[in-house]
Amino acid sequence: MALPLLAGCASIVPDAGAGPVAANPPPVTGKPAPTPAPTGPARPYQPRPSESGVAAAKPIPATPNPALPAAPVPAGATTAAASGVIAGPAFDKLGVSAAQAKAALAAFRLSCPSVQRRADASGLTQNADWAESCNAAKSWADDDASAFFARYFGTVQVGAGTAFVTGYYEPEIAGSRTKRAGYDVPIYRRPNDLVDVDLGQFSADLKGKKIRGRVEGTNFVPYYDRTTIERGALEGRGLEIAWAADAAEFFFLQVQGSGRLRLPDGGVMRIGYDSQNGRDYVGIGKLLLDRGELQSGQASMQGILAYLRADPVRGAAVMNENPSWVFFREITGPGPLGALGVPVTGRASVAADPKYVPLGAPLFLSLDRAEPNGLWIAQDTGGAIKGANRFDSFWGAGDEARAIAGGMSGRGSALLLLPRASIARLIPAR
Repeated sequence: MALPLLAGCASIVPDAGAGPVAANPPPVTGKPAPTPAPTGPARPYQPRPSESGVAAAKPIPATPNPALPAAPVPAGATTAAASGVIAGPAFDKLGVSAAQAKAALAAFRLSCPSVQRRADASGLTQNADWAESCNAAKSWADDDASAFFARYFGTVQVGAGTAFVTGYYEPEIAGSRTKRAGYDVPIYRRPNDLVDVDLGQFSADLKGKKIRGRVEGTNFVPYYDRTTIERGALEGRGLEIAWAADAAEFFFLQVQGSGRLRLPDGGVMRIGYDSQNGRDYVGIGKLLLDRGELQSGQASMQGILAYLRADPVRGAAVMNENPSWVFFREITGPGPLGALGVPVTGRASVAADPKYVPLGAPLFLSLDRAEPNGLWIAQDTGGAIKGANRFDSFWGAGDEARAIAGGMSGRGSALLLLPRASIARLIPAR
């Protein structure tokens, strides 16, 4: 999911950042919980840093390819098909390295079962379009991956083609399965009174829009915001799956959408996205920039953490200005999982807006920062990742991933790779 400089959707449920598409919520049972009366101030922030103090990586500059000349995007366009696509260069003209192609093929192969049955909201592909490439991917030699993409895909530019890319990673923070001294920040599973509502069932004008909330008496009301949860709205309900040591580190784990808890006995517990409270995501980095409390060079994840820890009272108040709260579940086996329900791969997976990119599709980035340049697979979504050519690059776990993702901000151009059957339908040969 995106760095906290960015804002999520307004009143509509955001997509799952760096986590799987939320499952259908369990039915509400019993009497709805009443609105809790505030029990005083939110829990004070007590800094207990556990992640290394790795600074944001210094950008490696690069010269991006210019976007292709394109017609203006029609006003009101909300999908890739409506925004318009134009043919791009052949794959072998992009300069993709053999290592990048190999990693992308492995990620693409994982996505194939999902991409062939998932409805494409972008309007660019049909399920059958993927059959040829997915069948070939099963047995294609990884060391010849460049030839695979050259044979089965063509490139298109969506809309203006100008790209903006941020980064995310899988954090590892101190945590405990039980509450104990030094571990008092609750990590909650999805509550059974959190209800998803598909507004399209009530009005055709609201098709595709969803909200989350809870039932109180005969009313449907917004779910508890971060401040109310911090004041104990969910305490005593047995929702805790674990406890974190540092509230700011857990805050950023919520932004990333998944992560690892390093347990007191040296073990590791992996947690993944299990829904969100439906409240607007507010990027606290942008708030601090707008107020002049951070300068542009300080607005990385690392810089924001330093600001929060410098004054814990102020830090707690700033975090609560983001009303969004993410719920988690324990993950066993490979992970973290993306929106397709398959593991995302460091340096190969990106989050994208499914209205503009078919999830599972390859894409090529050419930016003013060298690290993200090359071939990626769209396997995830994010609440702040909205619009054409907006991506969030996944860098894996560890100090290097944290350093790159924490300060990632690249601009340039993007090309989408589509099956040749899709291109033939979208751009008929002349």
